[in-house]
Amino acid sequence: MLDPTDRLIIEALQANSRITMKELGAYVHLTGQATATRVKKLEDLGIIEGYTIRVNEDKLGLPVHAMITIFTSSTFHDPYLLFLEEHRPYVRNNYKVSGDGCYVLECRFPSNQELNAFLDGLSKYVNYKLSIVIN
Repeated sequence: MLDPTDRLIIEALQANSRITMKELGAYVHLTGQATATRVKKLEDLGIIEGYTIRVNEDKLGLPVHAMITIFTSSTFHDPYLLFLEEHRPYVRNNYKVSGDGCYVLECRFPSNQELNAFLDGLSKYVNYKLSIVIN
């Protein structure tokens, strides 16, 4: 399926998706055109699904990074999911998981006070266990 050159291309694009095809080609020892063809093939196969950026959320004023394990007492999760939609600016990811808890919720907040207000509202719908990301 993927050869070592394809894997190098993916690795380089994960590190810097703004790299030019010429620079990427030099990295993987191909011409820019041959590299562009391989990238297009990886996109067509669905291996490369898109390109994105990394944002420094601390510099955006959201230094409090919380991971919240969610425990539901019912199979009806709509009120919890609606609460998340209403608080979308704070929610980064909501993973449905097996094991401890039903979901793992990743959030960013501007302050501990905002986190506390969020948790007060959240507790109306689910039980939770809070972990703060240190680094």
